[in-house]
Amino acid sequence: MRRDDFDAAILDLDGTMVDTLGDFDAAVNAMLGELQLPAMPREAVARGVGWGSEHLIRVTLEQVGAPAGRYDEAWASYQRHYLAVNGQHAQVFPGVREALTRFAASGLALACVTNKPAAFTAGLLEAMALAPYFGVVLGGDSLPQKKPDPLPLLTACERLGTSPARTLMIGDSAVDAQAGAAAGCPVALVRYGFNHGQALHTLGAARLVDRIDELLR
Repeated sequence: MRRDDFDAAILDLDGTMVDTLGDFDAAVNAMLGELQLPAMPREAVARGVGWGSEHLIRVTLEQVGAPAGRYDEAWASYQRHYLAVNGQHAQVFPGVREALTRFAASGLALACVTNKPAAFTAGLLEAMALAPYFGVVLGGDSLPQKKPDPLPLLTACERLGTSPARTLMIGDSAVDAQAGAAAGCPVALVRYGFNHGQALHTLGAARLVDRIDELLR
């Protein structure tokens, strides 16, 4: 993958640019405590991450044996607690700032497309000082469909003014790989993040990397 092969890059957020498991763990367990439900270990919380916060709350209730009918109060509680801790237990992965700085300096148009709700996304990007890099930011509730549906990536390409074939999707999981394939974007995946134990080499990515700054040199 060469810089000249692309006009833009779309980057996932949680597990790709920022390690947010600590935030998820704190917010989910604060919610469970407020609802007088059993706490969950961090590794169990991690298994629900990647498909949007709504999915995380539903699988959390299921895992602690709570009825699905408690979703609304759980969601309201989770939102309060996540907004309170957003970015406090998170850190940018090594190589991310270096890559974004180099991408921007080379004229590559950048978008952040995530399944995280837009309000949480904006707050986290600001807290991590990553917001200035992105001309387009789409959260999981910005459009009618989330990844792995191609709509968020196609919308990002449209807003960036680039074609999917010349827009690199950078993510950490099957959700990103499937979205990229459906949208017609080449995909690069990082070997860390929320891949839920899946064998990344089976997901059809054009490149697997340990750090994002290995890309487009």
